[in-house]
Amino acid sequence: MTKPPAPGLDRLALLQTFVRIVEAGSLSAAALQLGTTQPTVSRRLRWLEKSLGLQLLLRTTHTMKLTEDGERCYAHAKALLENWAAIEADLRGAHDEPRGHLRVLAPHAFGQELLVAPLAAFMARHPEVTVEWLLRDDPVDFVAQGIDCAIRVGAVPDQGLVAQRLAEVPRILVAAPTLWGQGTPPRHPADLAALPWVELPLLYREQFTLVHTATGEQAVVKIQPRLRTDSLYAARAAVRAGLGAALASAWLVAEDLASSRLCQLVPGWEAAALPVHLVYPHARLYPARLRVFADTMRQAIPGLAGMRATTGLPSLP
Repeated sequence: MTKPPAPGLDRLALLQTFVRIVEAGSLSAAALQLGTTQPTVSRRLRWLEKSLGLQLLLRTTHTMKLTEDGERCYAHAKALLENWAAIEADLRGAHDEPRGHLRVLAPHAFGQELLVAPLAAFMARHPEVTVEWLLRDDPVDFVAQGIDCAIRVGAVPDQGLVAQRLAEVPRILVAAPTLWGQGTPPRHPADLAALPWVELPLLYREQFTLVHTATGEQAVVKIQPRLRTDSLYAARAAVRAGLGAALASAWLVAEDLASSRLCQLVPGWEAAALPVHLVYPHARLYPARLRVFADTMRQAIPGLAGMRATTGLPSLP
């Protein structure tokens, strides 16, 4: 028979243990992180399940899986613990001292290259903060998966989230200097149809619209792609190799343009820029680590190579 919890171990501590089990992936890993033993963690889990009258985890010798009730419990527990941490920090006067763990979601290409420098700067300034840097392009359930915030490029689906616009990504046409042979590069959209193209179907397919940044004139460009790919880096490599021209995010090709490895086609013409947002769930209070991380990205991203400033929203409360 499972004994009741020790007098000093309240439900908040049980929920903390449960969240650590889920995020660590096993009872033994959670015990190591908590500085205790696996039997102790197992007892705390049983106490929590008994107090709720629910089974939260399905366990075998080698696997562990959340039940449906366990998924709901994890989502609620994560939110409750975050709010409690923010309240505790505020009441103790540590409101402006970032500490603890952040789970941040970023797009694959954006997150593995462009954003690493501001992330490193943030972590260097705040050594008591640890970060889980998750690179995914598909939508996620912020609460169920314990995501504190995400940096998203493009439209943000309305999921009851706060979306703070940080900057925008200009999109320009680029190609290797050898692609058109002798003479000058194409200067007007009407000159582009004869070129081979590298296509990114997630961003454009068989045609796109360009706008002249000075006059507002628009031109629809129809293309016949020689290569299609869903990878920004593969598209850039193909363009470098001379396989075709491409419509590219300016940050992705900034170094290539500076070194003349690639050149910009039809200067002055751009496709619609992609907005960059910081996205996070609604809350009455936000922990200092999230507020300071948001401020860091708000200040850093508009100044990165190939980015453009835009008007953001006020800081997190």
